[in-house]
Amino acid sequence: MSVFRSIVFSAVLAGVVAGAATTAVQMVGTVRLIQQAEVYEKKAEAPAATSAPAPVATGHDHGAHQHAAAAHDHGGEWEPEEGFQRNAFTAGANVLTAIGFALLLAGIFALRGRPVDWREGLFWGLGGFVVFVAAPGLGLPPEVPGQPVADLTLRQTWWIATACATAAGLGLLVFRKASWTALLGLGLIVLPHLIGAPQAPAGHTEVPETLARSFVVAAVITGLIFWAMLGVLTSIAYRRLSRA
Repeated sequence: MSVFRSIVFSAVLAGVVAGAATTAVQMVGTVRLIQQAEVYEKKAEAPAATSAPAPVATGHDHGAHQHAAAAHDHGGEWEPEEGFQRNAFTAGANVLTAIGFALLLAGIFALRGRPVDWREGLFWGLGGFVVFVAAPGLGLPPEVPGQPVADLTLRQTWWIATACATAAGLGLLVFRKASWTALLGLGLIVLPHLIGAPQAPAGHTEVPETLARSFVVAAVITGLIFWAMLGVLTSIAYRRLSRA
């Protein structure tokens, strides 16, 4: 089998299994906590919605009336229905995300140019956990609905920069043996945290602190399971397919 086909097929196989397994873990962990937080979020939104004055509808005011109604409906954005539809979208997103990251891992295995066993796959999976979960999570821990958050663009920019800097820093530490590269690698890993993540505006939240902490723990554990499983599965699938 060609290298390209080995990369794609191994990524799809590993991604489907890891994504489905992660969804099962979420159902008994993070999803339950998100649903609890949404109850508090809806309670906090209810007073604001009921206390707002109703718009006066006139023959020339249909647009304003529709806009006001949409404002009380989260901007009129479509959301999947509770139950099967929501769970199906969650599972689909997890599988697609897993396939994407598995393509990255399989591509790295191909560039390594030597046989990869499950131990090395686990090593790379744990590296992915550090880069994409642990390092960004130090500045931007996972949040449940109802918590105040910083501007989305600023958060995404910091998250991407932190993941890239951490990946580059780990690469210098692991694959380069010179002392200056070790110092540079450590500097890259620490730099985003010295700059600091964008902070959420001060505000009251109905979400209990214990619930928010439990969600952070559950999300981190889920991320660790996801990356460890993805690394092992991708390495096994790529090893066998590349020999076919």
